[in-house]
Amino acid sequence: MAITIKSAKEIELMMESGKILAEVLERLEEFIKPGISTLDIDREGERIMRSYNTIPSFLDYNGYPASICVSVNDQVVHGIPTAERILQEGDIVSLDAGVIHKGYHSDAARTVAVGEISEEARLLIDRTKQSFFEGIKFARAGCHLYEISAAIDDYISQFGYGIVRDLVGHGIGRNLHEDPQIPNFKQKRRGVKLQPGMTLAIEPMINMGRADVVWEDDDWTVSTDDGSLSAHYENTVLITDGDPVILTLPTK
Repeated sequence: MAITIKSAKEIELMMESGKILAEVLERLEEFIKPGISTLDIDREGERIMRSYNTIPSFLDYNGYPASICVSVNDQVVHGIPTAERILQEGDIVSLDAGVIHKGYHSDAARTVAVGEISEEARLLIDRTKQSFFEGIKFARAGCHLYEISAAIDDYISQFGYGIVRDLVGHGIGRNLHEDPQIPNFKQKRRGVKLQPGMTLAIEPMINMGRADVVWEDDDWTVSTDDGSLSAHYENTVLITDGDPVILTLPTK
């Protein structure tokens, strides 16, 4: 495993990349409403990204055909936007996106309500987000990688949700996916010791039902096996000597 430690200049560029992506996602959340298509979301997302002179990380990545992964209801991740998929009142939609800024990637995801949603769906979204924040309590120099995994698992397990095991978080930097892999469930080992300058994409993917997932016929879209709702929350995080820095949250 080759984990890259970022220099001060690299960290500066990743902070800029993260700030841009945070603004892209914030504007997309405001854009979402019943009646628009998932392709509308993708086009708007790419338009905003390019307005900042950044490159969409996902477009053509291993052949992925869009700039934003748009996953609706039981779709966990990697949903391909289409003109035919129209958002309805009560849907939940996960937006997963990344940008390349001066050679450095950022990666983040949000699950958003479309209009009024059920209380069950709202709780799933809120708890998935909170599990990320439980995890990053251990995203500190001197802690071990899988303490993050265990904290996410401990928080989510009390609700009886399924934690997706087939997909995990990852390191990030000059490449979209770098070492290490970051599971969202407990491991038998402690994992590597965290060091200042590591940059990690931590991304709980949580199903209302079982953890099992299936790949759809397009070979990209991952959906829950039992048809239950799924939520996704992700940020790019910098390990420091003190508190972790979340690079992909808006700065007010």
